[in-house]
Amino acid sequence: MKQLPMLSADDKLAEIRRLYFKTTRQTIERDIAKAIDLLKSMASEEERERATAFMDGLAEMRRDWKPRKARPRP
Repeated sequence: MKQLPMLSADDKLAEIRRLYFKTTRQTIERDIAKAIDLLKSMASEEERERATAFMDGLAEMRRDWKPRKARPRP
């Protein structure tokens, strides 16, 4: 795992926000992994709560963009 530079809580939130707005179908897995690492590095629950909307959005994008398996017809 790549070491993250020492960032303030605001810098971490800004990076998660940037990832949210810049992610694409091709980069979602890498971007969500980076966002999770940033979230884990936040010191307090209050800091993590500020990132909730962006994290939920990233998770929803990953779910929407995940290839769907064809269901066999009955």
